[in-house]
Amino acid sequence: MEATGTDEVEKIKSKFMSAWHNMKYSWVLKTKTYFSRNSPVFLLGKCYHFKTDGTYAACCSFQSYGSNFDKINTEISGNVEEFRKDFISRIWLTYREEFPQIKGSALTTDCGWGCTLRTGQMLLAQGLMLHFLGRAWVWPDALDIDTSDSESWTAHTVKKLTASFEASLTAEREPKILSNPHQGTAKRNRDDNEKRNEFYHRKIISWFGDSPLAAFGLHQLIEYGKKSGKMAGDWYGPAVVAHILRKAVEEARDPELQGVTVYVAQDCTVYSSDVIDRQCSCMDSGKADTKAVIILVPVRLGGERTNMDYLEFVKGILSLEYCVGIIGGKPKQSYYFAGFQDDSLIYMDPHYCQSFVDVSIKDFPLESFHCPSPKKMSFKKMDPSCTIGFYCRTVQDFEKASEEITKMLKSSSKEKYPVFTFVKGHSRDYDFASSPIHEENHLFSEDEKKRLKRISTEEFVLL
Repeated sequence: MEATGTDEVEKIKSKFMSAWHNMKYSWVLKTKTYFSRNSPVFLLGKCYHFKTDGTYAACCSFQSYGSNFDKINTEISGNVEEFRKDFISRIWLTYREEFPQIKGSALTTDCGWGCTLRTGQMLLAQGLMLHFLGRAWVWPDALDIDTSDSESWTAHTVKKLTASFEASLTAEREPKILSNPHQGTAKRNRDDNEKRNEFYHRKIISWFGDSPLAAFGLHQLIEYGKKSGKMAGDWYGPAVVAHILRKAVEEARDPELQGVTVYVAQDCTVYSSDVIDRQCSCMDSGKADTKAVIILVPVRLGGERTNMDYLEFVKGILSLEYCVGIIGGKPKQSYYFAGFQDDSLIYMDPHYCQSFVDVSIKDFPLESFHCPSPKKMSFKKMDPSCTIGFYCRTVQDFEKASEEITKMLKSSSKEKYPVFTFVKGHSRDYDFASSPIHEENHLFSEDEKKRLKRISTEEFVLL
């Protein structure tokens, strides 16, 4: 009887907290994001030049960021509309409510505690988008999303926008007259490519669905987090999330994911031979092809506050084509940093409570998985604890990336020691570093558990 009474109390408590979080996060007044007219905008390795068309709260012309950025080969990728399309095409993962109950708890929402897991999901999703779709891909319907500068983003709004979006998909289009036989072939090839891209677009999102079966969904991530002492409802830091993501990718059984691996740097050091070993490990299919690798580097950019000397370093990282973003934020809030302009970071915010979407159904609505407007935050407000992500498709890409990033680290850092380093050889070759132990019966080795517990005590609390 006592146990039953306790369960009832927990259920009532959970319902009360759900109602409170629903009220707190189910609506957000979207304010305008202003961009300078005189500076370029970087988004995950692409540079945008805002011409004088005044359509996106701002415009700008390209100027150099100084000596550190003179060495970076920047390509002007487009103007305001192209930036909007690129930004909206990134996968946006936010708080959700009314999803299947999390095992071992009464929780059916992650409002108030899951934001770092969501930003980690966004970073991993970007890595998978690079792997399956490439950096040049943009969602053809990105600009159909309502980008009103001031409106309530509620479940009702999402349903309304989704309905209009679905209506636009079913609208009849006038048939085009083929001018020559080659045009028909080109159109078929284009249609096949679009179908393939749409398949992977939906496939990637489905891997992050809020259900127990989704490979990188909240339910699975929490199960892996339990191995490091974290429970549903706890706060997660950027470094702990990095290790959870690694385990999630290792344990993923979808054949499509067998060509991807994740490496987490140890003590701000990337051991090149360890990375290459991961890339060259045999795939389940028996193919000799190397795996693509997503490298996650947990770092700390200062003590209690972020050291402004690291500003050029963060800019340099976000301007690299290999970068898949940063799991970071400001104290008590986690954001997914994807770009910058001047001294402000551009980010995607997971702190919106949206309704559960069943990604297992055919043609599930995509709109709530794409952010309609970017946000900016001054670099000086950034919390020093973060995890940086890179994607390398081949061993050659990794070797090239390590060289470029090392040069950038040296040129951008005013500190005596760089934020992190690339070292030749394996971690086991160094007495001060412990090599990760891979045991079949344990998701985390004892060394990893100790490291995760130490990390979790150092990181900031997220709401």
